[in-house]
Amino acid sequence: MHTKTVVLFVALLLVGCIKLGPDYVRPPTSVIRTWAEVGDKRITQGQADWRAWWRVFDDPVLDRLIETAYQQNLTLRVAAVRVLEARAQLALARGQLFPQTQQAIGSLQYNRLSEHSALAAPGSTLSYAQDQIGLTASWEVDFWGRFRRGIESAGASLKATLADYDNALVSLTADVASGYIQIRTLERRIEIARQNVETQQESLFLAQARYEFGLASARDVEQARTILEDTKAFVPVLQTQAEQTKHALAILLGLPPGDLAGFLTGPSAIPAPPPQIAIGIPEDLLRRRPDVRSAEYQAVAQGAQIGVARADLFPAFSLSGTFTFLSTNLPGSKLSDMAKWGSRDYTAGPGFQWNIFNYGRLQNNVRIQDARFQELLITYQNTVLTAQQDVEDALVGYLRAQERADALAGSVEAARKSLAYAVEQYRGGVTDFTAVIVAEQALLTEQDSFAANVGTISTNLVSVYRALGGGWQMHEGMDLVPEEVRRVMARRTNWGDLLRPVRGALADEGESPPGVSPDR
Repeated sequence: MHTKTVVLFVALLLVGCIKLGPDYVRPPTSVIRTWAEVGDKRITQGQADWRAWWRVFDDPVLDRLIETAYQQNLTLRVAAVRVLEARAQLALARGQLFPQTQQAIGSLQYNRLSEHSALAAPGSTLSYAQDQIGLTASWEVDFWGRFRRGIESAGASLKATLADYDNALVSLTADVASGYIQIRTLERRIEIARQNVETQQESLFLAQARYEFGLASARDVEQARTILEDTKAFVPVLQTQAEQTKHALAILLGLPPGDLAGFLTGPSAIPAPPPQIAIGIPEDLLRRRPDVRSAEYQAVAQGAQIGVARADLFPAFSLSGTFTFLSTNLPGSKLSDMAKWGSRDYTAGPGFQWNIFNYGRLQNNVRIQDARFQELLITYQNTVLTAQQDVEDALVGYLRAQERADALAGSVEAARKSLAYAVEQYRGGVTDFTAVIVAEQALLTEQDSFAANVGTISTNLVSVYRALGGGWQMHEGMDLVPEEVRRVMARRTNWGDLLRPVRGALADEGESPPGVSPDR
């Protein structure tokens, strides 16, 4: 009997190479051959330094801000710890390949039979004690590949989590750069507003002087004072926006909202883009954008769940057994006999369970998993399309903002000359003060628009690099989870080797499912 059991079990293991469910095949995607704006001399398809794209601005303050955010941002740390969670989920799935139940058992029981029990023979003992100690195990053979599909799903989920971390890093670097550029832009706009306050103050003095000499009316004085106070009121609005942006930037750096003076020292000019930027080719986008990779790995993980669900339609084969030492205090035995070899008690053998008469419940679960898989395949295709749109939109915004800046630079110069002419004519009594007011308003508007647009150019360039999926490469070769976080977790819980450094290399976290390359 023992030999037959072993032969049957080995046979099940040998044939247990079946894996129900579909193997993943990457769905077709529409990828353009070249970017629409690639003919512009400011754009090249060469390879850029995606790892540290922000260095194109040549601003040491920005470099320090991004490095600080990478080291201290709390949202990024959450994404890193989720990688550890997914790693533990993968280890849990792998554990299903081994005996699922392995228990040490033991008991000491007092039993009393009813006098009217069928087991209670006349004159027999109705009460007795029993003790036992031993082991029990149960092993469901992965005949249909249910557990292997579970491992495949957990492995893909881990890689999706790694891609989500990369995506968080892409967003973080872009958000820090955008926030910093916005602060510098607002500082420039505040400076422009204050310069206009000084200019308008001089116009007020001129109007008051002409009024005192009877060369102008009181209306000119009040008009001059009105536009002056209106410009003064514009400054606090800009200051509020600047302070709020600094607060948001502090949070990105993992700091309480407060004074960032220690970080913002140095040149206060708006970061300027280089004359030409490299953007690569559209096909590279699928490997570089982490949200595209995450969408695909989520589909892979869900596709494996179809096989897990389909395995429930078939019988589950298992081998189980129990080995104990058991004794009682019935006549001819005593509890201390449990340690004797003759007190051994064991059962072992194969078995199966089959969920029949389920009225379509299991089949409908397969359909549910398949529908979810198809949803994620379509989501992946849409993510690829959206990624291309993001790049095209950012490029258009970047290039057109530069063209707008050229036009605004001319309008600023014209407005400055117009104000000088209006003041000169007013001083000579050729025109009234209304012409000065109109010219002052136009100058402030054009200067403010020009400064804002200069900031928009740089912000749109940040959007280009965000859309291209640049920035996550900075963590290559470095641990995702900070050492202090791992120390805290290790003191609280025994993580074994699962707290080993997570360096983001997909190949280090298990095999890639069919159709998915580990290349980044």
